[in-house]
Amino acid sequence: MSNKVSVLSKDGKKLFITIDKNECIGAASCMVISPNTFGIDDESKAYIVSDSVDDLEHIIESAKSCPTGAITIKDEDGNILWPGT
Repeated sequence: MSNKVSVLSKDGKKLFITIDKNECIGAASCMVISPNTFGIDDESKAYIVSDSVDDLEHIIESAKSCPTGAITIKDEDGNILWPGT
């Protein structure tokens, strides 16, 4: 089960963020780094806030901080920004 949402970052970048709910362990590191982009639901799983006021750099750092690699980020052209290639 995945949660995929399109967001607009603080610096105007359109992003597609996916969280694999089966991989998420609720560590909340993503929410600590980008609290306006990520939240934690009642099941202790990360979710994506509909519009972000965090900048692209912090959103990518949030994905990098995920201990299970549950977060994928793509730009509006479909290029993978995280995980790195």
